[in-house]
Amino acid sequence: MKDILKYDYNIYNLDIIENEIYCLFIKNNKKYYLIPYLRSDEELEDIILITDELAQKNMAYGHIIRNNKGLLYSLKDNHKYVLLEMGLNDSNELNVIDMLKISNNLVIKSSKSVLVRSNWGELWSKKVDYFEYQIRELGKDKKIVINSFSYYIGLAENAIAYYIHTMKTLNPTLLEHLSLQRRRIIYPNTYLNYFNPLNYVIDYEVRDIASYLKAAFFSLSYEELMVEVEAFLKNKKLSAFGYQLFYARLLYPSYYFDIYERIIEEELDEQKLIPIISKIDDYEKFLKDVYNKICNYVLIEPIEWLLIKKEEEL
Repeated sequence: MKDILKYDYNIYNLDIIENEIYCLFIKNNKKYYLIPYLRSDEELEDIILITDELAQKNMAYGHIIRNNKGLLYSLKDNHKYVLLEMGLNDSNELNVIDMLKISNNLVIKSSKSVLVRSNWGELWSKKVDYFEYQIRELGKDKKIVINSFSYYIGLAENAIAYYIHTMKTLNPTLLEHLSLQRRRIIYPNTYLNYFNPLNYVIDYEVRDIASYLKAAFFSLSYEELMVEVEAFLKNKKLSAFGYQLFYARLLYPSYYFDIYERIIEEELDEQKLIPIISKIDDYEKFLKDVYNKICNYVLIEPIEWLLIKKEEEL
């Protein structure tokens, strides 16, 4: 990748850190990352429109640097690479309150962008079908995956049904709008991940908060996690529609499927699933507690099996 920096960006005679994922260097109090670009050209064009709009608002987020040919990415061995400019503080972290403040300023007026990801039912259903195909074809020798897969597929189908029910029975209000969100939130939620333009999508604003809480669940103490939940509920007013979308997002087990996919692709050992699987009961408790806290603000549809299971445990 250093060759790309030299010939396509005229970057040389600098201390460049290179690993399997990216090249990193610092210049003029900015960090620069050369990373693979795996999305479509159409998405990149819309990402540029968004970063240009952010620049006009004087919002100092990461942006993409064109190469010396004026192109948004460079090619090497049929792979695309993009050069990102970030601030030196890109290791700083954001919590729920930080994300809410930022999201309130990033409302998207148009829903015509190819970055829109608000049709969760269709997207999740396609994913589930693909996962089931994968497990039949590629997962036969993976005992941990096989023994846990049905539970998480069931949870995903529950999330899909909950989303579809929400869309059929409730209508979006002016309280819910599309805003700039991220494909995935990790924990800790650093500036580098959150402000990376290649992570941008357009979606309902509950997406990032739900993704953050799911990621934080496996790192924070339960008390710390519930403080973040309370911060969201106290500082963001939503209708029943918005809260049910948020709850559907919590139901969908992306935290499992992200690891599952890497196991199927032979990038990770299936032992990586054990910390996830060992917290099934804890996550169900989390879902119950979040449901009860939401109902202190607005009554939303229950997940019957969770409530029944709770009663059986008493």
